Amino acid sequence: MRRYYELYQKHLGRIPSFMNKYLKLDILERLKDISLLCGMDYSSKKAYDFDFYISRYDHSCNVALINWYLTHDKASTLAALFHDVASPVFSHVIDYMNGDFLEQESTEEKTEEILRGSKELALMLEIDGLKIEDILDFKRYPIVDSKRPRMCADRLDNTIAVGMSWVKSIDLDMALEIMDKVKVFKNEDGVDEIGFTDIHVAEVIRDTGDAIDALTHSNNDTYMMLLVAKIVKRCIVLNLVNYDDLFKMGEHDIMSIIERNKEADTALNALWEEFKNIEEFPIIKQPEIKKRDIDPLILTKRLSSCK
Repeated sequence: MRRYYELYQKHLGRIPSFMNKYLKLDILERLKDISLLCGMDYSSKKAYDFDFYISRYDHSCNVALINWYLTHDKASTLAALFHDVASPVFSHVIDYMNGDFLEQESTEEKTEEILRGSKELALMLEIDGLKIEDILDFKRYPIVDSKRPRMCADRLDNTIAVGMSWVKSIDLDMALEIMDKVKVFKNEDGVDEIGFTDIHVAEVIRDTGDAIDALTHSNNDTYMMLLVAKIVKRCIVLNLVNYDDLFKMGEHDIMSIIERNKEADTALNALWEEFKNIEEFPIIKQPEIKKRDIDPLILTKRLSSCK
């Protein structure tokens, strides 16, 4: 199935020549070892059964390519490329650890620090006639990011990727059809927004979004996210890592630290073994978790308004 995902990526188009140099930056390369699915790839198969691994690097490149295809704008494309640069190990697990269940954006505050801290990035931007301020806030570009239930490049790629690997509602043919039916329209506020030219494609995206929402609100997923949050918190308490390390390391780095030190701490060992081997899930009280609803445009109308 990973091969089908790579064919979807290839369908997004060739990487524009100006973008190639940025792909080798350490701050972006780190994302190859940050899972799009919050590190749950390494858990018990009773908890998750993903078809293949997707990294935040994969996702970042895809979002940039979707934006480039639709806009041919360098600044917004690079903002898209670096939109997840502040993703810590286990991604949204750290938002859970921070108590940010509803927005899941607590770690984004590190984005500016990371981007301004790269001298290589500043030099590359100068070559392209851009400033760091042009890419710091990806949310200023509505094709890259927008509030739910609107569609954007970030949400589109995430829905397709998770739909292929976790929900299994999107196969290769559907992924390609979705991208072939993508277009930019003016929404009801006169703002550019990604939409679709085919109602069936829009329904697949909406329904996949609903399925993702159901999974991320399930008892089992919440339990696992909170379990890994406890593991990371325990590592910090034991001074095995500090909070800033989470934004510099890869997931295999922290897992190696846990494996080397778990026998010395009963609590850490128990949590880690549960993560890897869990078969039964205690019922827990659900916090109020981010809703992942999507109501895309069909031409100039919302899907919800179409009969």
